[in-house]
Amino acid sequence: MATQTAQKPSTARPASKNARKSVRAAAKPADAIKLLKDDHKQVKTWFKDYEDLEDEAEKQALADKICLALTVHTQIEEEIFYPAAREGIDDDDLLDEAEVEHASAKQLIAEIKALKAGDRLFDAKVTVLGEYIDHHVEEEESELFPESRHSDLDLKALGLQLAERKRELMAQAGQ
Repeated sequence: MATQTAQKPSTARPASKNARKSVRAAAKPADAIKLLKDDHKQVKTWFKDYEDLEDEAEKQALADKICLALTVHTQIEEEIFYPAAREGIDDDDLLDEAEVEHASAKQLIAEIKALKAGDRLFDAKVTVLGEYIDHHVEEEESELFPESRHSDLDLKALGLQLAERKRELMAQAGQ
């Protein structure tokens, strides 16, 4: 006859430090500005990494990653963050400029996607896109985000909406 041993209930704790961080991050969602700044930081790192690449396949892969990230980022800003900011802050000129900068970036992204690494102007277009993005990020982080932070915007709720939409768009892109 088999004896049954009493088992203690599982205290499902993440095994690793990184897993615990992930659980904490999921439990404590980022506000909209933190999420957008994290995107800025990531893509800025990728542009810097691109400068050091020589292999065309690696350049192509990283340019594709940059273009996807920027496409998703601009879409969530235009669909969710900018409309909320228009309601929450009194700076239509700043938001209008941001939309024009997005249009320029989207045009350049389309041109990059139409080329292949090694094509004439591919590297130049990626470089110029990085410069556009640096300028755009500087304006958002030094003007738009502080104005938004000092407004009545619910940045936590916006952060949740941005994160959910970003997940949807990345899933649609197969990421």
